[in-house]
Amino acid sequence: MMRLILAGLMASLATAAFACPDYTIWGDKYTFSGDELYSPKSLSVVAGGQNSLTKCGIRAQNYRGALPGYTTSSPDFSITVQGISGYSIEFRVRSECDSVLLVNTAARNWYFDDDDLGAGDAKIRLTRPAGDGIFDVWVGTYDGSSCDARLIIETF
Repeated sequence: MMRLILAGLMASLATAAFACPDYTIWGDKYTFSGDELYSPKSLSVVAGGQNSLTKCGIRAQNYRGALPGYTTSSPDFSITVQGISGYSIEFRVRSECDSVLLVNTAARNWYFDDDDLGAGDAKIRLTRPAGDGIFDVWVGTYDGSSCDARLIIETF
């Protein structure tokens, strides 16, 4: 009996230790149109998380190899975008630390960035988004620390 209890506890701890971003969980919900995002929208967030992306095995469309950085399991934001046809959409982070950005699109494709905005900040621009739907967004950090940050969303 004691062995079964210990085995169950060990399995629970192993699962918790390897938690990963999960797009089936809702983040803070926002809804915008492609037209509304033509003027950038800024959302406050605390960047960071306890989950090492390296251990998650997520394959990003725009990144080769294991993803560096740390995020939470649930997305920081679940952003519904309507009327996106004809626009490209950009997600960028301004933070007080070395941020990473992870996006899961309505088509269930993953995108990742570490420093494309410069100064340790991340940026992802989707030039031909698959269509209207939910973009789940995680704002993490490179080293597992946390800091104040802003997610800026804009269409072009």
